[in-house]
Amino acid sequence: MRKSLLSRTLVGLAAGAALALAAPLAASAHVTVSPGQATAGSWTYVTFRVPNESATASTVKLEIHLPAETPFLSVSYQPTAGWTGSAPKAALPKPVTIEGNTVTEAVTEVTFTADAGGVAPGQFQTFTLSLGPVPDTGHIVLPVTQTYSDGKVAEWAATPEAAAKDDSVEPAPVLWVNDAPPADHHGGATATAVPISAPADSGQGGLALGISIAALVIAAGGALLAALSLGRLKTARRAGVAPGSAGSGAAGAAAGSAGSSAAPGSAGSGAAPGSAGSGAAGAAGAASERDA
Repeated sequence: MRKSLLSRTLVGLAAGAALALAAPLAASAHVTVSPGQATAGSWTYVTFRVPNESATASTVKLEIHLPAETPFLSVSYQPTAGWTGSAPKAALPKPVTIEGNTVTEAVTEVTFTADAGGVAPGQFQTFTLSLGPVPDTGHIVLPVTQTYSDGKVAEWAATPEAAAKDDSVEPAPVLWVNDAPPADHHGGATATAVPISAPADSGQGGLALGISIAALVIAAGGALLAALSLGRLKTARRAGVAPGSAGSGAAGAAAGSAGSSAAPGSAGSGAAPGSAGSGAAGAAGAASERDA
């Protein structure tokens, strides 16, 4: 019964550890942007984290779509090793006014193409853009097209409203400006925009994920070791308390010690016949002779 209970405990701990590890991995399976918030009028760096979700094909092309209705006046990208980037300007559907300037063309798409292998299965890649000034709007949807080496295409284009109604859609990364992002938003962390003078570390998201997974693994391992140690300790205690082994030995030693110390005639016979009594009688006789 005890072995069965211990086995169930270990299985439960292992299952819990597996679920704990799966949670952050599942949450990171979407294409996300970090930071997920920016201040209107600011200039900021944003980093797109792109995981490869195919088990057999590599990601070989990435297209980041920027808004044409509320365009960014300035767009540039950070070079990524093994990838060729491009950010051409295109004519806008209609002119817009930005900081008092009439703008008729802007960068509405940034493309990264793999020079060789791309993002292999089980890997991810980050791509960083510099954007500004941030439009004064509620939030900005940034759809991403991900192309695999086998020809399959993933469109990360669902708006927050569509994603809230249907969890099966592929949500687009979102940069929240004046609107407050929902608590379970997939588009990225709810952090403030990184100033243009302090570039964001493109590997920071992967490092944080790695540290979280390592901490969960260590915690699960510690729980398993604790359960095993507890089981061994209980087994050792049951084996050590045999009839007459420790308890009876201690009792026997105590009894033997007490019995031998109280030897016949030691305390009671200490007052030998005539010792104390005869001493008192002699003293009384001496007193009588002085009185006489």
